Amino acid sequence: MEIFGLSGVVGLLILCCPLIAIVAIVGYLISVYNGLVKLKVLVEEAWSGIDVQLKRRYDLIPNLVETVKGYAKHEKKLFEKVTELRTSAMKAQSPEEKGRLENELSGTLKTLFAVAENYPELKANENFMKLQDELSVIEEEIQSARRYYNGSVRDFNTKIQVFPNNLIAGMLGFKAREFFEAEEEAKKAVKVDFSDDEKAEETK
Repeated sequence: MEIFGLSGVVGLLILCCPLIAIVAIVGYLISVYNGLVKLKVLVEEAWSGIDVQLKRRYDLIPNLVETVKGYAKHEKKLFEKVTELRTSAMKAQSPEEKGRLENELSGTLKTLFAVAENYPELKANENFMKLQDELSVIEEEIQSARRYYNGSVRDFNTKIQVFPNNLIAGMLGFKAREFFEAEEEAKKAVKVDFSDDEKAEETK
């Protein structure tokens, strides 16, 4: 009886081992999946934070352009450039594309403020100063949101690239996310050719 009992236990263990292994594997897959979903949600929430700040800047730009126009009407090319980049950036879908256009837009706005230095009355305009301060605050918020987003993307991308998560992520359709980069060139003012505007001004 004892031998039979021992054999029965051994047999039961042999039968249970595959089941235990399957349960362990499924549990691990669920754990990895839930971890990836949480990181993905953090990335999406971080992107929403960037989007909110970018929309604030998009809303401010038309008022800024109109204010500057009142004092520097012949800077037509610059106004067109700012408006064009704003429209393109608003339509951009991917973080990479939006990042590139936002960098260009930031540089062009720096050019706009550099041009404003030539108009003392504009610099002293209360609305212009208010818009300049608001834009400065928004830019800081964008940079803060950018850092948080890129940190979230880094964590997510690292998670799906390490073994064996990379195999699981591939099977479940998780893909690396794009960073929202700030290029060094974006810190510089963009050079805009005003020659045509100057010629038009001279012919008046």
